[in-house]
Amino acid sequence: MSKHEEIVKHILSLKIGTKISVRGISSELGLSEGTSYRAIKEAENMGIVNTVPRVGTVRVEKVYKKNIESLTYAEVIRILEATVLGGKEGINRILNKFIIGAMALESINRYIRPGYLLIVGNREEAQLLALQNEAAVLITGGFNCSDKVKALANEKGIPLLSSTYDSFTVASMINKALYETMVKKEIILVEDVMDTNTTCLMGSDTVATWRKLIIETNHERYPVLDENMKIIGIVTLRDLQGCNDEDETINKIMNKNPVCVTPKTTIAYAAHIMGWDGIKICPVVEKKKLVGVLTIEHVIKAMEFSLRQPQVAETIEDLILMNFTCEHEGTSLHFNGQIIPQMLDPFGTASWSSLNMLLSTMGIMALRQNNNINVSVDSIMAYFMKPVQMGTDIDIYAQIVDKGRSFSKVEINMYNSHKDSVAKAMISAKTLSK
Repeated sequence: MSKHEEIVKHILSLKIGTKISVRGISSELGLSEGTSYRAIKEAENMGIVNTVPRVGTVRVEKVYKKNIESLTYAEVIRILEATVLGGKEGINRILNKFIIGAMALESINRYIRPGYLLIVGNREEAQLLALQNEAAVLITGGFNCSDKVKALANEKGIPLLSSTYDSFTVASMINKALYETMVKKEIILVEDVMDTNTTCLMGSDTVATWRKLIIETNHERYPVLDENMKIIGIVTLRDLQGCNDEDETINKIMNKNPVCVTPKTTIAYAAHIMGWDGIKICPVVEKKKLVGVLTIEHVIKAMEFSLRQPQVAETIEDLILMNFTCEHEGTSLHFNGQIIPQMLDPFGTASWSSLNMLLSTMGIMALRQNNNINVSVDSIMAYFMKPVQMGTDIDIYAQIVDKGRSFSKVEINMYNSHKDSVAKAMISAKTLSK
């Protein structure tokens, strides 16, 4: 076991909420501070420790990705530059909702729920009431609180914070942070969907062993490893064709240059390289060692999942597209709408980027209307664009001009109210199939 692995294993054995320091780790394990620092940074990347301003580095429970990223009290501390007065163990809890305690004490009780954050001034009764109801407290105006309130927060492990900002500013900053996390879509990585329990072949295995494995697992593709568990190739059923020698070793017929990805590779990039080369299985490696496999089925499921993710707030793209209607006209889709102020450039005409977004989005929608949900766009080429003023009615026609088993091409034409051509583009896309 390496020194890094020893430190990470030690950190994993610590209780959630334990404070960690470079000097403390070095002293306890008898290692250099440089080694301890690098290992703690590695643990932070793994998500098992977190550095919180004014608190330090603490052992946290690894939070696995959800549909929408959540706002934690640790993020609130960072955003507001707040001071932690008590309940440090709960700073990595998720903030569900916040309320402002500008009401009578008996009325506050009706609104407080576990996981809420009460924004209040130096009102000790309200602070105690919130903590008793499992809600965190944020004291505005830079006020402190009594030892009684701090003791209750520490006892329950519920954050008790203090900020120098006033209540209105605090509420505005938290609301903005919540809005941004709701708008943000999750970027799905390979590590989120890959299969870690995979069947492999060794380079010294024979074709006979491979044939037996195909019957047992009903799979056609396998990564090939050496004695150090490092990836050296990949074999598919295609490699078996023409091989009649059952004693032939795998390392002589395998593909010695497999396309590999890492756990941190995005699914979007993996979909592109797998779709372009027609790859059905892709080894996932870390430090040249196999940690899992990514199949085309994993990629398709991830893409379908991302399409179903909810968007609670409106993005610029949403604001633009909601002004357009869509209808079928023969073999093409017809979109009609107006140029709105959010699309303008400094000169008062529709910007190139907004028009290009319209062209590409309409082309992708045309493909998906044709039951091609799992689409990976290879290229978008805009032939020309003309200036369009605000309020101009425009018509966009998206037509699939070439459709193959794997590739499709869509032509998009944009016209103004006088039927003059405004823009023209062509999209080439790869359809991912299982």
